[in-house]
Amino acid sequence: MSVSRLAQKLKGSEIIKIAGEINELKKQGQKIANLTIGDFDPALFPIPDVLKSNIKQAYDEHQTNYPPADGILSLRQGVSDYLANAYKLNFNTSEILISCGSRPLIYAAYLALIDPGDTVIYAAPSWNNDHYCSLTGAKGIPITTNPENNFMPTADDLRPHIKNASLIALCSPLNPTGTMFSKKDLEEICDLVLEENSRRGESEKPLYVIYDQIYAMLTFGEHRHYDPVSLRPAIKDYVVYIDGASKCFASTGVRVGWGFGPELIIDKMKTLVMHMGAWAPKAEQFAMAAFLQDSAAVETYLTAFKRKIQDSLDAIYHGFKKFRAEGLNVDVIEPMGAIYLTIKIDYSGKTTPDGQVLQNSEDINFYLIKEAKTAFVPFSAFGADSSVNWFRSSIGACSLSDIQEMLPRIKEALLKLS
Repeated sequence: MSVSRLAQKLKGSEIIKIAGEINELKKQGQKIANLTIGDFDPALFPIPDVLKSNIKQAYDEHQTNYPPADGILSLRQGVSDYLANAYKLNFNTSEILISCGSRPLIYAAYLALIDPGDTVIYAAPSWNNDHYCSLTGAKGIPITTNPENNFMPTADDLRPHIKNASLIALCSPLNPTGTMFSKKDLEEICDLVLEENSRRGESEKPLYVIYDQIYAMLTFGEHRHYDPVSLRPAIKDYVVYIDGASKCFASTGVRVGWGFGPELIIDKMKTLVMHMGAWAPKAEQFAMAAFLQDSAAVETYLTAFKRKIQDSLDAIYHGFKKFRAEGLNVDVIEPMGAIYLTIKIDYSGKTTPDGQVLQNSEDINFYLIKEAKTAFVPFSAFGADSSVNWFRSSIGACSLSDIQEMLPRIKEALLKLS
């Protein structure tokens, strides 16, 4: 039996492999603190009550047939108003596309902007850009980032690869790190893109940017979200934004995402999403449109939701800071945004009590699953090398008490290594 060359190149998810190990231990009756999932346990983080009521009402009103290919007008108008209020971004309804979450929008943006063989630049670690490059036949150039700059790429990192590139894929707050662009760093990247596009001739394809800001409403402390067009309005013709309700309203299963950008590109993305059949359910679109118009309900939900997320992130952050002060070879970056915390567990080369040498981040992770009943995701699952002993810690499926209980187990497991 033979399959296509594309199918032959498809790579599985390392997170699925980790999930398999967790599920096997659960079958044995063991309780695992699962910090691998970029999702929310609805029992811990339910969707907004107003949104839930709106969804029920929309089904009662029989909003169950096909929606328009670009999304119902009231939702696109709601998104337009929301963007203006939240970010001072002005996009009309013809520049906005609704889809069933952000994934089809990212894929459609790649398909609309990239030809096979085109060069795409993205940070390593980052979520799924390596897979999207593979799916579209693009030449992916991962830019290895570092903890000194919170794993965010800089203009200097990108500059050597710009001349022949067609696309830069950016995300802030970043999955998997939960870190964010500073105003200065994003301004410099925007200036680099504008400079490169001014150099290119009319017959050359412009350099575009995909800007994934799906976590933009989830920022903590003094950290502030920045976006390209707000900083450099002249870049508007070259940026496709990816956004939606999945993360900021704990609504991953509601499946309502929105992209926005230049009308010509959005129109092509609409056709691609239509052929995929990847539109958001009509009832959920009506529900989300009504919810976004209820600014008081949105603000009330976000305030409580963010506080709960930050409490969990802070618990891990302070726990690992304490470990470091006690001499354990770990590190951690303060919570900035999203539902993730970046932690370092630098124990490659150490030996477990049963004599196994931990060779890399995957070995460390599987050791902690078995010994500490705690699971993270190594950055190698997001395009980094397996020798990089940094990990994503995601709090969406763990309660605060689960996190507080796991910290002593991690310390005990690390102290057993020799």
